[in-house]
Amino acid sequence: MIAEPISVAFGIHIPPKEYWQRLREIADEYNVVLIADEVITGFGRTGKYFATDHWDMMPDITTVAKSLTSGYSPLGAAIATKKISDSFFGTEKEMFLHLITFGGHPASCAAGLKNLEIYDREKFVENSKNMGEYLLNKLEALKSSKIVGDVRGLGLLAAIELVSDKNTKEKLPPSLEIQKKIPKYLNDSNIFTFRAGDIISLCPPLNINKDEIDFLVEGLASTIHKIEKET
Repeated sequence: MIAEPISVAFGIHIPPKEYWQRLREIADEYNVVLIADEVITGFGRTGKYFATDHWDMMPDITTVAKSLTSGYSPLGAAIATKKISDSFFGTEKEMFLHLITFGGHPASCAAGLKNLEIYDREKFVENSKNMGEYLLNKLEALKSSKIVGDVRGLGLLAAIELVSDKNTKEKLPPSLEIQKKIPKYLNDSNIFTFRAGDIISLCPPLNINKDEIDFLVEGLASTIHKIEKET
């Protein structure tokens, strides 16, 4: 069984603590390997080193990439429990053999090691927690808009959900073309993004500060106000 601790592509809905703990129980009951895809949520994005740390749950395997090198060089990895990793060792007949063409690439591994050193030195995980709380607090003010149905997040991973009806959570009509307008209006505020729809996803850099968050939220407020006037 493989899943993201928080599904980024599907709206950044934060699961309750019991959700992943129950998954762990079910996987154990049926002897199923539980894999957490932390490619996006790992390495401080949610205010802890891994998102599953929020729920006191240990997956059998954790997959990581992207943030491992901060994108400076392609690198992916799998972190496994001893029970799983032991399957890769032993005699030739016992070990699990698998070939990876670019496995252990020296340049990527060097970038990853240095990146992890910087994470710890600059306290990026701690900053993600503190600035994430500040960001969510600032975003709460956007709920006063009639088209903001929800604001949610964990650490520096957040979402603003735009709706035409706060009670039913009905989406804004396609005729508004918000997929085109939101990036344009944000660009007008010097906030550059490649696309946005009914859910505006926010994944700011882990070294962001309060002034930059204030600037970001100002631009978001201006954009939402413009969209609201057109509804």
